Amino acid sequence: MINENENDIASLDNPEEENELYEHHRIIVDKGQGPLRIDKFLINRIEGISRNRIQQAAKANCILVNDKAEKQSYKVKPLDVVSLVLPHPPREIEITAEDIPLSIVFEDEHVIIVDKPAGLVVHPGHANYTGTLLNALLFHFQKTGNPDMFPLLVHRIDKNTSGLLVVAKTELAQSKLAKEFFDHTIKRNYKALVWGDFDETEGTIEGNIGRSLKDRRVMFVFEDGSYGKHAVTHYKVMERFGYVTLIECQLETGRTHQIRAHMKYAGHPIFNDETYGGDVILKGTTFTKYKQFVQNCFQIIPRQALHAYSLGFTHPESGKKIYFESPVPTDLHQVLEKWRLYSRNKPEAELL
Repeated sequence: MINENENDIASLDNPEEENELYEHHRIIVDKGQGPLRIDKFLINRIEGISRNRIQQAAKANCILVNDKAEKQSYKVKPLDVVSLVLPHPPREIEITAEDIPLSIVFEDEHVIIVDKPAGLVVHPGHANYTGTLLNALLFHFQKTGNPDMFPLLVHRIDKNTSGLLVVAKTELAQSKLAKEFFDHTIKRNYKALVWGDFDETEGTIEGNIGRSLKDRRVMFVFEDGSYGKHAVTHYKVMERFGYVTLIECQLETGRTHQIRAHMKYAGHPIFNDETYGGDVILKGTTFTKYKQFVQNCFQIIPRQALHAYSLGFTHPESGKKIYFESPVPTDLHQVLEKWRLYSRNKPEAELL
C-alpha cells in the first residue's frame, strides 16, 4: 500500500501566510486487500481522521477512486487508486468574539465573502491571538443570531495583503470549496505594483516554492524542482510607469507567498515588500528628488503593494458560478496616482 500525502496546510502558528488550507491523500490499495468499505479503509489508513470528516468528504464528492467520485459505502479493491481531499479541521484553540469592523461583500447560510483590509491577520496564532478576522467573524455570527456557528477557512491571504477571502459556514461548504481549490477551479486575480518594466505584455512564472534553506521565514523558488511544491503564476501588464509596473496576477496554484516569491524570482519584487527586497529603491536614477518620491510612496503604502481584487468559484450549494471584485484600497490607489503623474512629467529617457 502506497500512501502519498500532499499537505497544503501552512502552520497556523504563522498567520502571515497566503495559501490554501486542505490535505490531499493518495493511496494505492494493496494487492492482497479484501473488499472493505472505503470509509473504514480510510480510517485505518489515515492517522487521526474522524468518521464525520470522511462523511463530509463523501457528500462533497471529495473521495475519488480511479478518478471517479465514490460514496462512503464503496468497497475498495486491490490496486484501486484512492484520492481524498480534506479541508483543514478547526484548530483546537480558544477564539473569542471581538467587535472588529468587517467589509462583507456577500453572505448566505453557506459562505461569507470578506474584503480584508491590509494589517488584519486572518487566523489567531503566535503573537496574534486576538484582533484577527476569525475573531471578527465570530462576533458577526453572534450579532446576527448564529452564536454556535464557527468560520471555516479554506484559504488565507497575508496580513499585509488586502482583498477578497471566502470563508465557509458549514462543513459541507468547506469540503466542497477545498475540492475546488485542489482542482484549481477557483479563480483568483491580484493586482500588484512591482519594480521594473517587462519586455512582454504577459507571461507565466513556474517554479517550485518551498521554505528557504537559509531563512525559514522566507519562501524560495527552487528552479530545478529539487524541493518545494509546484507553483504557477500567470501575469499580465496593466500599466507601465517606467521604474515600476502595475500587473495582474492569476494564481493557478496557491502556495505560501506565491506571488511575492515568484516576482522576486523574476527580478520584479513587489513594491515595498520588505521580506522579498521590494523596499529597496530599484530600477531608478540616483537623483535625490527621485529617491524622495519613492520614499514618499513607501510612507503612503507601508506594506507590499498587493491586492486580491477578484474571486470566482462555484457556489457549494446552488452550483452556480459566482464572481466578486474589490476596488483597490486607498493606499494603493494613491500610490498609483502618484506614479501616473510622475511618469507623465518625467522625460522618456529618464524612465528607461
